[in-house]
Amino acid sequence: MAHIKSRKHHRNAQLVALAASFPLMTHAAASNGVIQLPTISVESKAENKYKADSVSSPKYTQPLLDTPQTISVIKKELLKEQGATSLVEALRNTPGITLQLGENGNTSAGDAFQMRGFSTQTSTYVDGIRDLGAVTRDVFNLEQIEVVKGPSGAEAGRGAASGYINLASKLPQTENSREVSATYNTAEHARLTADINQVIHDGIAVRLNAMGQDGGVEGRDYIENNGWAIAPSIAFGLDSDTRLYLYSQHIRQRNIPDGGIPTIGMEGFYNANSALASAPKVNRENYYGHANDHEDVDADMYTAKIESDLAENVKLTNITRLGKTQMQRILTGINTGSSGLRTNGSTDPKDWEVNRSRQGVDQENKILANQTTLNLNLTTGAIEHDVVAGLEFLKEQQHNKTMATQMPGQATVATSWANLYDPDRNQAMPALMYNGGYTQGETDTAAAYLFDTLKFGERFQLNGGVRVDYYDTEYDALTLPSGSSSLVPSSFAAHDTLLSWKLGGLFKPTTFSSVYASYAKSLTPPGSANFTLSETGANSSAAKPQETHHYEIGTKWDLLEGKLALNAATYRTENENQFTIDPISQLSVQEGKKRVDGVELSAVGQITNVWNVSAGIAHMKVKQLNQQTATATTVAERWSPEWTASLWSTYDVAGFKLGLGARYVDEQKRVITDSTAAANMPNIPGYVVFDAMAGYTLNKNASVNLNVYNLADKEYISTLNNGGGRVILGQPRSAALTLNYKF
Repeated sequence: MAHIKSRKHHRNAQLVALAASFPLMTHAAASNGVIQLPTISVESKAENKYKADSVSSPKYTQPLLDTPQTISVIKKELLKEQGATSLVEALRNTPGITLQLGENGNTSAGDAFQMRGFSTQTSTYVDGIRDLGAVTRDVFNLEQIEVVKGPSGAEAGRGAASGYINLASKLPQTENSREVSATYNTAEHARLTADINQVIHDGIAVRLNAMGQDGGVEGRDYIENNGWAIAPSIAFGLDSDTRLYLYSQHIRQRNIPDGGIPTIGMEGFYNANSALASAPKVNRENYYGHANDHEDVDADMYTAKIESDLAENVKLTNITRLGKTQMQRILTGINTGSSGLRTNGSTDPKDWEVNRSRQGVDQENKILANQTTLNLNLTTGAIEHDVVAGLEFLKEQQHNKTMATQMPGQATVATSWANLYDPDRNQAMPALMYNGGYTQGETDTAAAYLFDTLKFGERFQLNGGVRVDYYDTEYDALTLPSGSSSLVPSSFAAHDTLLSWKLGGLFKPTTFSSVYASYAKSLTPPGSANFTLSETGANSSAAKPQETHHYEIGTKWDLLEGKLALNAATYRTENENQFTIDPISQLSVQEGKKRVDGVELSAVGQITNVWNVSAGIAHMKVKQLNQQTATATTVAERWSPEWTASLWSTYDVAGFKLGLGARYVDEQKRVITDSTAAANMPNIPGYVVFDAMAGYTLNKNASVNLNVYNLADKEYISTLNNGGGRVILGQPRSAALTLNYKF
């Protein structure tokens, strides 16, 4: 929400009014022979730990109550109670989001998830600027996480088919605060964070957020999440009409990646070999990687932000960002296709083996961005306008160096198989080397946007917005095609002008409620997700952009004096221009279509001053229309559960805090064709997981929290690869103890 009114003028007006009242009050008291000072009443309102009233972007001028779109805000206080440390863990608080693992033996790097049936991996933003890079994002420097659902091309630009996730950074404030937190869990993983804000002069403050962690992962041998991060910032003019924020974030991760475990023995596992088909499960802690596997991430981000109240009803915001992320990973994964498991002619499972693959990724992402937004509040006749106009310029680059186990022209080097039930991470494995291949892409974008919210009295509002993007993508590569002994160059380019827009109407039955209907259109051009262009297929330089149309009807109510937000919405999203195979010509054509119909309900806030709740439930039906391969017809979309739900609630009493949470994810389909042939792991079974916490405030400075995860020790699949051969299981029953200290 854009705050346009000048803080200084407002403060001065209060002081003048108070000063002017003194002579009148003292004169009245003196007439009775007694001089009496005025009575000043101070009303304290308890902070709402879960409910947010607005988002951080100046593109949204209205409170969430009056915004005709589904937006979930996850505040830092909620994450602190849950002991959540990563973005993936934080997103469990909003339904409709599922995780992805990858395909062809490759485990996805960084945050990989779907939202409302579409991939959202490249739609993560930090303070309104797209954030690239294969990094597992931490929450140590976040004020809140804003999940904007539905096509958002008008706000975010190209590629936002199902919405986007914006991470709002912690910035300096006008009040001093210092807090450190130390956590230790049952995986022998230690974590330390610090958040220090200090006012150093009138209107000048500095803030430092830092994090360090080291140790293992629950339920897994040898897997580790290690690293540190620091986020310094300084702000000038916090008590003036113009505020300048200079801040940066530096992350170093030194992890041991997880390639998962075989699905053998699990519900839905299938193998033509009868012995393997009835084999027992492997130990969930088994590590099939190599002792030299690693994942090193260096991510640096520099930002300058200016906010200026140019006049009483005019505000200018400019943000400039320079970011760079480097990730190098070597991962020994498992390959459990039709020939990926073998018994070696033995009936003893101790002799059975699983095939492995050696994978390497060396990727660098860079971004240079500048965004300028002007907020203007004005009145034309009886209509009040909240106008937003802006410009955005982006340069995004991605460079990948190819790593392989042999150089071009050399014979393929075989990787050693691992014992299925007792793998050895010290087995000899072929080394990965740079073979001279690479892929690199660059997209330059210039965009202009204009929004207006028209208020017709106290009851009716009309919201509209449009964004024009001109993008230019260039791609070149040096690759080794199958069967070739030498590297082959390729080069493609694409450019176009995209027009995204939205329109919404809103009626307010009461001051604390709204009913709305909205429409939005977004465009996803080829190569927008990975900067990769090709001669044919979805990333063809000649392909038309995919079009996403979104229709939504909803209502929002703030109850209990505005403390509890109840939201309900029903929607339909249609994505057109997907590639499919024409059944007659057998040619690839852009006539495929995906449709998502859904309903989402949520309740966030305070039921009483000591009882907080954050709950949501979502139902969606995903259907592929006119979608066909050369051999089968697609009938549904994988990794899209019909039902998802989340709940977290805490109760405070006499210094104690008790919390209970639940997460439900319905069955997720992997096999998506009308074929009746037997398939391995056709779906991920549905599951429900319960979490709990108990906290105690020792004194005004110190508190302690105990979090217990997966109370019932439910074994469930968190992610399954596209081939159905390997999984990463969800966190087993475990616990974490956290000490918080303010000083």
